[in-house]
Formats: sequence, structure tokens, C-alpha cells
Amino acid sequence: MAGAAGFTKLSESEQARGYAFTVVKARFQAPDGGEFERDIVRHRGAVAVVPWHDDGTITLVHQYRASLEHDLLEVPAGVCDVDGESNEGTAERELAEEAGLAAATIDHLVTIHNAPGMSDERIEIFLAQGLVPVAGDPQGEEEEAMTIERVALQDALDMIDDGRITDAKTIVGVLLLARRLA
Repeated sequence: MAGAAGFTKLSESEQARGYAFTVVKARFQAPDGGEFERDIVRHRGAVAVVPWHDDGTITLVHQYRASLEHDLLEVPAGVCDVDGESNEGTAERELAEEAGLAAATIDHLVTIHNAPGMSDERIEIFLAQGLVPVAGDPQGEEEEAMTIERVALQDALDMIDDGRITDAKTIVGVLLLARRLA
């Protein structure tokens, strides 16, 4: 929020540009008049989808994450990278591409900022229900190598508890689904 709590952004200069984000150096003035700089990642935004099946399972994907150099178990998700596409449309597209599923309903669960100390990335998390199989369309090397797994909701909660699921958007989505069903 610009100007929140008496802070004022004075300038911003691009340092690096990538496909999904830009790194900027921003200069601010604090309420006491002092000035400071912060490196900030400006992100396009993303969606995540919790695919809830009628049999009480959810679909997760094992996806290689280059930044961590290993796979994570996650809900299907992706960057908002199609101009003019709604968040719901991106969620539907990512659900089909990554999990090979289409949903009768896609409901918004929550918006999260997963790293606000360094990034403006927001992730819109959706609940997908009434699932039917469709042709998948993996995009890129990581998606082509990913595997799909259906797990019972309680098993997913156990995986959060024991550290097998560490992805923030997945943790938030699974916990919100469990809360909604309680």
C-alpha cells in the first residue's frame, strides 16, 4: 500500500527482468524522514488450485523446482501469463495442463502474499470440484517430468504435519479445504 503508515516511495529502478518477474531497487522515505532502499521482486501473480474429488481425495503434483534442486509435492498452480485471462480462467487452464482435470465449479478460497518481505507476488487459491478427466497439456521441462498423485485429505494433512509438504500455497489450500469441510 503506497503511503501506508507514513512511508513514501521515492523512486524505483529496474535491475533485472525475467519471464515471470522483474527485480527493482526501490527507495523509500520513512515517517521519521530517513531514507532507505529495498530490492523488490515484482511478480505477474499466480494461481493455485485444490482439486477436491468426490471420493475425498485431492490431486497433487510432484514438480521439480530448480530453485530448490528437488521435487515438491504441490497443488496444481501457475503464473498469470496470458494477457486478459481472468484468475479463474488461469486456474482452469493450469488444472487441465498440469493435472488433466476440468472442474464443474471453481471457487476462490483466499489470496495470499507468500513472501511480502521481498516480493509483491500474490497467489489466488481456488477450490475445484466436480472433476472430470481431460487431456493434459504440460508446458515446459518441469511439467513434462511431473507426476500426479491422488491422496486422501487426511493423508495430505499428515504430510503437512511431518514435513513432506512444504509448499506454502499447498499448505494454505489444503488447510482451508479441511476447515471448510469441518
